[in-house]
Amino acid sequence: MTLSASHPLMDGRTADSPLIAAYRGKTPSRRPVWFMRQAGRSLPEYRKVREGIGMLESCLLPELASEITLQPVRRHDVDAGIFFSDIVIPLKLAGVDVDIVPGVGPVLGTPVRTAADVASLPELTDESLAPIREAVALTVAQLGSTPLIGFAGAPFTLAAYMVEGKPSRDHLGPRTMMHADPETWQALTDWAADASGKFLRAQLEAGASAGQLFDSWAGSLGLADYTAKVAPASARALDHVRGLGAPLIHFGTGTSELLGAMRDVGVDVVGVDYRLPLDEANRRLGGTVALQGNIDPALLEAPWPVLEAHVRQVLEAGSAAPGHVVNLGHGVPPETNPEVLTRVVELIHSVEP
Repeated sequence: MTLSASHPLMDGRTADSPLIAAYRGKTPSRRPVWFMRQAGRSLPEYRKVREGIGMLESCLLPELASEITLQPVRRHDVDAGIFFSDIVIPLKLAGVDVDIVPGVGPVLGTPVRTAADVASLPELTDESLAPIREAVALTVAQLGSTPLIGFAGAPFTLAAYMVEGKPSRDHLGPRTMMHADPETWQALTDWAADASGKFLRAQLEAGASAGQLFDSWAGSLGLADYTAKVAPASARALDHVRGLGAPLIHFGTGTSELLGAMRDVGVDVVGVDYRLPLDEANRRLGGTVALQGNIDPALLEAPWPVLEAHVRQVLEAGSAAPGHVVNLGHGVPPETNPEVLTRVVELIHSVEP
């Protein structure tokens, strides 16, 4: 398994970029930064191109998805594009009845709660991923030396949505299933792992230079449950892309106690949310991997001197790690002033790597 000779990582376009250098533990030419959810909600140009178009439809129109991905790179001079899509797109492309309801989130027509429900899930085919490949190729053609990051939802987070049928506060349904019906749980997370893995692989093969696995809800788990019931599925998802040579990142929210186990599924970079200082995260991980994070999104609305001091603290703490890519400790809030993000990027780039 290797990337094609014309892939941006292979033909020299992105291999020496600040982002890839930092992911690989090398000293970058400038401090790299990108923001989770930079493509979307906070940008007026995003709201304009999305008018009258549903979220999942937006993700599956290649030219629109590409344009949305490129918008924050143009505006903020960030060091990477993050592919505009959604973690439930693999479900949609496989034929699962799912939609994103404004103000609610992903909602399934029928929750998946029994062995029969799992057995009847359709398989995600490579052919159905054509719109994803097309959108990535369109985007990469315009990004030049700026890398594109592909992403997928981790199996636990996907399975949590599937069992609950909608977003949940405590994820009691999936946490119950993993103990009350462990065979069905494993079958479901295996299905989710393969769907996410194929989704991520399509992005990397089409031109993305790195891949991130998002585990939005893993913070609801204790370490023992995560290690025994979730980590094997995350490793299975990454097995689909492990041999390609692109850096792999693993991020979850509320996962300070899980960082070692998240690293051990086999990644190059661990994303850290805003709850744990990066120097402490590096200590817990023994200095073994590059880190990504972790500006607190809540501070984006603070007075500039407060935000600047916080960003400088993050840079200082991140310098303890073998490599550091600056990001938020979660996604960009919808009400964020885009000019603040641009100013944060300028600040980060002004500090010597």
